Amino acid sequence: MLEAIGAASLEALCSHLPEEVRQREPLKLAPGKSEYEIVDYFRARAAENANGYASFLGAGVYQHYRPVLVDTVVSRGEFLTSYTPYQAEISQGTLITIFEFQTMICQLTGMDVANASMYDGSTAVPEAAMMAARVTGRDRVVVARNVHPEYRQVLATSVKHQGLPVAEIGYDARTGRLDAEALEAAVDEHTAAVILQSPNFFGVVENIREAAEIAHRKGALLIAAFAEAVSLGLLAPPRDADIVCGELQSFAIAPSYGGPYAGIIAAKEKFLRQMPGRIVGETKDIHGRRAYCLTLATREQHIRREKATSNICTNQALIALMATVFMTLYGKQGLRELAEQNLAKAHYLAGKLPLRFTGRFFNEFVVAANGRSPDEINTALLEKKIIGGLPLGRFYPELEGTTLVCATEMSRREQMDELANVYAAEEALAR
Repeated sequence: MLEAIGAASLEALCSHLPEEVRQREPLKLAPGKSEYEIVDYFRARAAENANGYASFLGAGVYQHYRPVLVDTVVSRGEFLTSYTPYQAEISQGTLITIFEFQTMICQLTGMDVANASMYDGSTAVPEAAMMAARVTGRDRVVVARNVHPEYRQVLATSVKHQGLPVAEIGYDARTGRLDAEALEAAVDEHTAAVILQSPNFFGVVENIREAAEIAHRKGALLIAAFAEAVSLGLLAPPRDADIVCGELQSFAIAPSYGGPYAGIIAAKEKFLRQMPGRIVGETKDIHGRRAYCLTLATREQHIRREKATSNICTNQALIALMATVFMTLYGKQGLRELAEQNLAKAHYLAGKLPLRFTGRFFNEFVVAANGRSPDEINTALLEKKIIGGLPLGRFYPELEGTTLVCATEMSRREQMDELANVYAAEEALAR
């Protein structure tokens, strides 16, 4: 290679680099290991993980049971190794699973159309906001401050150079719900959309119909977001919203240190052509047989750039398939029963703890530490092999000393009792 490019040596090849940035000593790397040494190393690291720990940490990523059939299906070669399904004639299996996914998401959300999935919930939120701006021709977005903080951060980054300023509105300090009066004052003739989350980041269920009425009176759209998809098994679908976006990690997608996950956008049919991502449709082949193909794609190599409505050029097909298998296995009744288990266990635990907000909640709630820091409490819990909740002071300075706690169907009574005992002990110490 040196001879082909006319360089006498590696030294000559790098001669144009400033001396101060050149590495003159070998990298401080350990010697190479054999295969069995590497396996032993990773087994030792795996043993350091929190195996056997009970987790009460939610905040957008939830510990739910993953049916074994999910991995059995998604590990099949035709799904695991398939490429983006441009060629419908060789991609019918992938296309039909995406079509089924879209159908189930519509049933789940009460919307008319759904796309083939987004990257995750955090990127679905700004895509929904930009979609609303295209639909309304307006240039401003209002977002509730109790929407997931990281979703709001991604929103701010995504619209920074889109000419789409974002205004945040507060929450009721007593209930934890969106401040309706503040929303009424914030929405004007320039507002493209109002974004709220239900259950919100504090776990509190929002009044979507009220927010929709406020937004619609001013000609704005309502975007209803969700982070805990299991809640849709019990709560009424957000039919009053115009666009629904959210995260499906709860549907048999492992936490995996933060991803990959699968987001969704669903909407009223009249907004179909402004949806980001891609949509699979059902048609017939030349023999009259049922067939599937990519019906709409917002930014692909085969469309004109000026016609694009989004830079999203793919979807999380394999991860969305996990959610599809999950929804198929549980069905409507099974998902409702799962949601009821989450509700019952969370309220059992909440009955033993000092709550910060009075609003109705699903499987998450904010706990007041009453004098002891959340970090101290979480350290005490770890000693009992329990992973505690998320300290909220990191995102909400006014909530310093509070913790967001989650209980799912995986939470056992004895673990919940132990967590409550630690809080009671720490509260006694604080006195």
